Amino acid sequence: MAQCVQSVQEFIQDSFVPLVAALCSEEAERLTRRNNLSFAELVRPFCRLTSEVHMRDPNNQLHIIKNLKIAVNNIITHPPQPGAIRKLLHDVVSVSQPAEGLVANVITAGDYDLNISATTPWFESYRECFLQSMPASDHEFLNHYVACMLVVSSSEPDPVEQFLKLSQEQHRIQHSSEYSYPKWFIPNTLKYYVLLHDVSTGEEQRADSIYEEMKQRYGTQGCYLLKINSRVSNRGADEQIPDPWSQYLQKSTIQNQDSYEDYTVVSNKNTDHLISDGIDSEIKDGLSNNFKTHPLQLDHPSGSLDNTDYMKASTSLQDSKKSNSGTLHGACLTLTDHDRIRQFIQEFTFRGLLPHIEKTIRQLNDQLISRKGLSRSLFSATKKWFSGSKVPEKSINELKNTSGLLYPPEAPELQIRKMADLCFLVQHYELAYSCYHTAKKDFLNDQAMLYAAGALEMAAVSAFLQPGAPRPYPAHYMETAIQTYRDICKNMVLAERCVLLSAEILKSQSKYSEAAALLIRLTSEDSDLRSALLLEQAAHCFINMKSPMVRKFAFHMILAGHRFSKAGQKKHALRCYCQAMQVYKGKGWSLAEDHINFTIGRQSFTLRQMDNAVSAFRHILINDSKQPPAQQGAFLREYLYVYKNATQLSPDGPLPQLPLPYINSSATRVFFGHDRRPAEGEKQAATHVSLDQEYDSESSQQWKELEEQVVSVINKGTIPSNFQPTQFCLNRYSDNSKFPLAVIEEPITVEVSFRNPLKVPLLLTDLSLLWKFQPKDFSAKHDGETKEQSTCDEDMVGTEAIAEFLINSEETKVARLKLFPHQTGELHILGVVYNLGSVQGAVPLDGIDPSIGLQTGKFVSNGLSVRGRQDLEIQGPRLNNTKEEKTSIKYGPDRRLDPIITEEMPLLEVFFINFPTGLLCGEIRKAYVEFVNVSKCPLTALKVVSKHPEFFTFGGNTAVLTPLSPSASENCSAYKTVVTDPTSVRTALLSSASSADFGVGTGGSPEVIQVPLPDAVLLPGASVQLPMWLRGPDEEGVHEINFLFYYESVKKHSKMCHRVLRHTAVICTSRSLHIRATVCRSNALGDEEGRGDNMLLFVDVENINTSETGVKEFHIVQVSSNSKHWKLQKSVNISGDKDTKLASRERAKLCFKAVRCKNSEENYTFADIVFGNEQIISSASPCADFFFQSLSSEFKRTHVQSHTHASQRTVKQSFDETVRLIQRCSEVDLNIVVLWKAYVVEDSKQLILEGQHHVALNTIGKEAFSFPQKQELPETVLLKFFRTENTPVPARPTPEQLSSLIKTSLHYPESFNHSFHQKSLCLVPVTLLLSNCSQAVVDVMIDLRHKPTSSEALEIHGSFTWLGQTQYKLQLKGQEVYSLQLKACFVHTGVYNLGTPRVFAKLVDQVTLFETSQQNSMPALIIINNI
Repeated sequence: MAQCVQSVQEFIQDSFVPLVAALCSEEAERLTRRNNLSFAELVRPFCRLTSEVHMRDPNNQLHIIKNLKIAVNNIITHPPQPGAIRKLLHDVVSVSQPAEGLVANVITAGDYDLNISATTPWFESYRECFLQSMPASDHEFLNHYVACMLVVSSSEPDPVEQFLKLSQEQHRIQHSSEYSYPKWFIPNTLKYYVLLHDVSTGEEQRADSIYEEMKQRYGTQGCYLLKINSRVSNRGADEQIPDPWSQYLQKSTIQNQDSYEDYTVVSNKNTDHLISDGIDSEIKDGLSNNFKTHPLQLDHPSGSLDNTDYMKASTSLQDSKKSNSGTLHGACLTLTDHDRIRQFIQEFTFRGLLPHIEKTIRQLNDQLISRKGLSRSLFSATKKWFSGSKVPEKSINELKNTSGLLYPPEAPELQIRKMADLCFLVQHYELAYSCYHTAKKDFLNDQAMLYAAGALEMAAVSAFLQPGAPRPYPAHYMETAIQTYRDICKNMVLAERCVLLSAEILKSQSKYSEAAALLIRLTSEDSDLRSALLLEQAAHCFINMKSPMVRKFAFHMILAGHRFSKAGQKKHALRCYCQAMQVYKGKGWSLAEDHINFTIGRQSFTLRQMDNAVSAFRHILINDSKQPPAQQGAFLREYLYVYKNATQLSPDGPLPQLPLPYINSSATRVFFGHDRRPAEGEKQAATHVSLDQEYDSESSQQWKELEEQVVSVINKGTIPSNFQPTQFCLNRYSDNSKFPLAVIEEPITVEVSFRNPLKVPLLLTDLSLLWKFQPKDFSAKHDGETKEQSTCDEDMVGTEAIAEFLINSEETKVARLKLFPHQTGELHILGVVYNLGSVQGAVPLDGIDPSIGLQTGKFVSNGLSVRGRQDLEIQGPRLNNTKEEKTSIKYGPDRRLDPIITEEMPLLEVFFINFPTGLLCGEIRKAYVEFVNVSKCPLTALKVVSKHPEFFTFGGNTAVLTPLSPSASENCSAYKTVVTDPTSVRTALLSSASSADFGVGTGGSPEVIQVPLPDAVLLPGASVQLPMWLRGPDEEGVHEINFLFYYESVKKHSKMCHRVLRHTAVICTSRSLHIRATVCRSNALGDEEGRGDNMLLFVDVENINTSETGVKEFHIVQVSSNSKHWKLQKSVNISGDKDTKLASRERAKLCFKAVRCKNSEENYTFADIVFGNEQIISSASPCADFFFQSLSSEFKRTHVQSHTHASQRTVKQSFDETVRLIQRCSEVDLNIVVLWKAYVVEDSKQLILEGQHHVALNTIGKEAFSFPQKQELPETVLLKFFRTENTPVPARPTPEQLSSLIKTSLHYPESFNHSFHQKSLCLVPVTLLLSNCSQAVVDVMIDLRHKPTSSEALEIHGSFTWLGQTQYKLQLKGQEVYSLQLKACFVHTGVYNLGTPRVFAKLVDQVTLFETSQQNSMPALIIINNI
């Protein structure tokens, strides 16, 4: 139980006090009414004695009475009606509410911290009022009157006569059969005569004389002169008047005759209305003990949720309370009068009441001794009774129901009870216990169960109150008494009194569990108010236990709240539910939480606490509810109804926050710009960016790098410090640390992710964004004055609203909301605003008519909705850079909802016409690109950047090099072609071109390509179509190729310098040809033109295409070379076929002769060898474009590899140069372009596709491929745990490289005729040609003394010797050819190998480092014939 102001002893003593009746004459009553008080009310604050009182018990032992209180009441001759008592108790509880600002008691139990009211004043008020209003009964005497005050005014003509009349009236009321009420303790009631004298108007001498006469007639101990009203009425307004009466008068008592009459009228007419949810209405409707509904189901009062009858009752009660508090009491009384009244009560108690009680106890004691023949006194006999063996008591169930048995008033059993009650009232608890115990036995023997229960009840209380606690509290007495009252006597009032007393006693002994069980046992259906109060006290018992039982506390609080609600105590019901909510909240008991919140919402709505009601219903909706759909729909409708009422109270207030639907703020995406146009026929719009695309961090990084690349090129190699990568779509993964830039008059789309947690659909109407705008002029040199515009001004920012947005049950759905900025400035998107409603035709609650309660039926058909907002609050990324940020939790900004609106910028749209989706590897296809400026300002500096520049070209810089249209040549070729002369077959047709003509080698990035706009400007609304040649990537598969179009405004802006447009082309390539080529030196030193350098080129072409693509065959139509140093001279194919055709998996080998051309530092020499009827001009677009692009990509690849070794070039610089000179001898810079046509059958039509493959030949003798071969990685690689050296030894030239320094060639006759008969020695002149292949000066040493070592060589070729000088030392300049005349000497015929000279070579400035033998690649055979 909750803490009480009084101790348990004080509570019990004040509950059972001697009752004194007051009978006043009309004149005396008039005197007291001058103070707005009756006589009984006048003396009530002074009825507690301030000093100890002594009296003697029947054994003449002195007994001390402490803190005695008496009760003086007007005589009421009719017992109070039960309905009136219920009304009174209802009002007492209703008026008593928790004090405002009361500090709650915080109880910590396990995981719970509960704020609980430590005291329950409403329960104490109820208890006090209940005990005072108990009607007197015949089986006990505790609330029987012991004495009667007869009060007469001194101003009456004959006060003594008036005393006589009052005395007779009292006698008639007590002894006449017509009055059964009130009850009197003994027949000879003490009469105490009080003369009331008004000091301000009466004559004091007359009053004194009358008093003297009274003393002679009634004795000094039987009368009293009480002087009152000393104060004159017209006192000063500022004079302070003490008012001890107000605290007593606010507790309206049923004992007051006037108020009783009022209550009886109320109870007869209006009780059913005033206690609309109480027991009366239930009994009237036949619903008592009806458990069809769930015990926790909230009662549905008849009518609307606003219980007007109850509100009226509460209002009238409050009004009466106000009127009471406004009335001044004791206005004619001074402090002296207060002391006189206090003295009067003391005199009456000391001299009248207590001696009368003492005498009565003695008389009763003597009567009992004489009647029963017991020993001298009952008091001394009790020891014998209790020292002997105890008689076993019969079980209550064994006893007959004789509760109707009545004893006559003079029965000895009743005399014992009467004596016990008298002893109890004067705190003689030991004697009282003895008497109660004796009476209990007698009553049980007679099976008078009502009397026995009363004796057991008071015996238990007496045992508890005995000083020194000689015996433990007999709780079983109380339990027997309660069971008897309730089950046998059917008297719930007496059972309730038992429970209230026993529970308080058990609580004082910290037996909270037993107290709670007792309180719960008395809850029943006959009184909701009593059940509610007892359940609440039981809940407090559970929480006050040594180990608090928190969940039991909460559960019983819920039950108490439910019963309070049924009793019409809405405020108390709300308080109970709120206290219980602390336990259930956040513990996963969602259904219990829903019930509690629903009830709190309803009760708060009834009490017009709109904010609390809205909050409670909000909690039901935002928790992950496990309710069925029908229940959720009902909750939603109730919420909307309550919310509607709440907003109507403050229509001009700010838009409140709505709980539904959920918004995933971090998933909010912001898109800047117009939606992408769909494809129109052959026109395909640039893919750009849209909200339908998923975010890809890798792709995003690629676009950022492309943009940085083009910006770097524009700014001559540096990226500006204020550069901000363009982000069209901002989301949780993008970098949102900077304010995004948006362009005026271009839409801003915000995608908001909504989730409906309910199982019923939600309908959002008039859904739009909420924003704040701050206009700023960025074109001015300094920002002017800024004004904040937070209202939705359509002139500044246009807002698009979605009329209806339906979110189905448990669905996540995105809404795309648009803003159209019309001014420059700073925009802040705050949130969304919308009307929240439920869908019409939703199902009602199970088993409950929708028309009950919140009039749910109305707004289901009308589609009720409420307007509110939800804010978009996005938390930025967690910072994790510095040590401080790592050790604490800090979040960076997320500015995706705060765009800066910049000045007008051009807007480009790009369309691709006839753009293919599938190509053969190396296939050339022509398409068109259309550029459209859809803005109101011109654009310039249009560039395109891609990671794959070799995929496309816009043609050369000069119109001469670019073919006009595809129809200008045979078969609509994409190339520039010329019809060839049949005589020029197999020989090279030469042309030249500069790489600068094709944008390569100009110092810029090869990936950044200038788009050749006419006049370099695209005007507003203008469009231009440009041809674009595409070449299928060399590797088969699906290729994603990113194009980034960059452009600027003609007018420079401070905020936005440029704009970009993205396009991703997806090309699927299939295999076509695979080309391998090798180059080797020709043994012939001279060529047809007499130059000393030529090579043989072998080209191996394989058709690796699979027949699935429909390609019938490939025709090699032309092979071209491009180089600054070499050119193809002619084809040396043996075959006479003009064309080379390759079907699937066929191979062909082509051989060409290459010769040196004139060195040109700038121009490349193009040599075309044509196999068909048309020459494709390889030095024109698009053939040359793709060649140069492949060249630059190849260069970039090798450059990256060589750049990694740049740091190693500082050691032995001269040594490196030497190596480089030697290495250069074996290098060749020759590029081959193989042009082909493929014949494809598609849909029974034959198409001709064309394409080209590139092979870059760098090293003599090394095979090169048309696309890089994949190197197979070893399956396992050993880990190497050592640090690599930074300065490795430079690589030595390989023997192959060294052997290429000098090229040798022997010139001699193939056969020589000699007559050995004439001359035995045959001398043959031989010319040795030495050619320096390097650019450096080379020292050459020729040694002719070389002999073949192997015997096999001798057997095959035979032996000969060189005559003349056999060792030469020469010096050859760069590229020099030297001729040396030798003589070979033969002695007989045969076949001889002349390739025996050893040639040594070294660079001039080296000693012996690279000297190595120069071997001929093949034997030089000569035949010597004899004539």
